[in-house]
Amino acid sequence: MTMMKTLLGAAAGLALAAGAAMAEPALIFDLGGKFDKSFNEAAFNGAEKWAKETGGTYREIEMQSEAQREQALRRFAESGANPIVTMGFAMADPLSAVAPDYPDTKFVVIDVNWLDLPNVRQVSFAEHEGSYLVGMLAAMASKTGTVGFIGGMDVPLIRHFGCGYAQGAKAVNPDVKIVANMTGTTPAAWNDPVKGSELTKAQISQGADVIYAAAGGTGVGVLQTAADEGILSIGVDSNQNHLHPGKVLTSMLKRVDVAVYEAMTAGENVETGVFTMGLKEDGVGYAMDENNAALVTDEMKTKVEEAKAKIIDGSLKVESYYTNDSCPALSF
Repeated sequence: MTMMKTLLGAAAGLALAAGAAMAEPALIFDLGGKFDKSFNEAAFNGAEKWAKETGGTYREIEMQSEAQREQALRRFAESGANPIVTMGFAMADPLSAVAPDYPDTKFVVIDVNWLDLPNVRQVSFAEHEGSYLVGMLAAMASKTGTVGFIGGMDVPLIRHFGCGYAQGAKAVNPDVKIVANMTGTTPAAWNDPVKGSELTKAQISQGADVIYAAAGGTGVGVLQTAADEGILSIGVDSNQNHLHPGKVLTSMLKRVDVAVYEAMTAGENVETGVFTMGLKEDGVGYAMDENNAALVTDEMKTKVEEAKAKIIDGSLKVESYYTNDSCPALSF
């Protein structure tokens, strides 16, 4: 018994020493908060999954202003957090300033793919591919022949969503009318549900009966107003079907949760470089569950699945807004 206690005590001591040597990861949410029911919340869910499965803990901060970005990066790096996972394209410049100062720290950034930094893992998504599929569903579900798109901050990333959506809708109905609006030109556009509601009502007045919101927390207002006004909406990033059962046609899934979970799982050994997650990598898709099952017929799903297979095998090309900074299928 004494020998067994000694062995167990030694094993526990080694485990504690190993645990102490392991750096704690950190997560920096973008503006809009971790409970935005969209982009940030997907990251939170990925981190929570990692924590529950491993018993590990992570540090976090919710951005309240642009000035906090670089401060948060330096604070976590100085405290030994590793890796430091950051959310959103607006982290690109702060990372460029901070990452070189901490070469032994691994950083992960979601929605950035253009930095030349050896200690940064950059994860971007083929949002246009997932948006193409929900655009098809929107056109098939529409009774008026007019569908809408409401983006958050007017940046190329959100135009990328809209461009894919328009192509998918026009593939189903070449004559479909697409009404598009952006919420604003500053980061505040990600968290303005009142403006989202106003834009939804304006699009409804123009005949839209299905509206896709790619606007972070602003989208909550879009989905709420669409439900109140008796039309369908499409969620984004996280599965938002449950927010208004029977009223949300589907949600364009962007597996930010998977990207965060994988980064934290890899820890200090996370591979750096540029990575893109599209339909082929199961990085984007559309949500089907009990909340929208009655809205999507078997015929609709079959057509979408056929398109999905073609996009994956390369026989169907969805044009990217990034290719030439324009989208013939949609005017903003």
